[in-house]
Amino acid sequence: MSAVETTKMTSKGQIVIPEETRKRLGLKSGDKFLVVGDRDVVILKTLTSPSMNEFDALIKIARKQAKAVGLKRADITKAIDKSRG
Repeated sequence: MSAVETTKMTSKGQIVIPEETRKRLGLKSGDKFLVVGDRDVVILKTLTSPSMNEFDALIKIARKQAKAVGLKRADITKAIDKSRG
């Protein structure tokens, strides 16, 4: 882990991630983060899209789990229609 650095929040709620940290983590403009806050701790987790291979593996797992519980394509269509009102 690198040296501890400090930053501050602007009046608009923005914070600057120090340059050394951005470079070390390969962060760039437009990167997205999950923000978790609890008491006096704020955690930023970078969000990345899965590769096509990872996505295919996730779909395979989801289909297997759906089959195991007897979920049918019609059930999914019905749930989508219900959520759309």
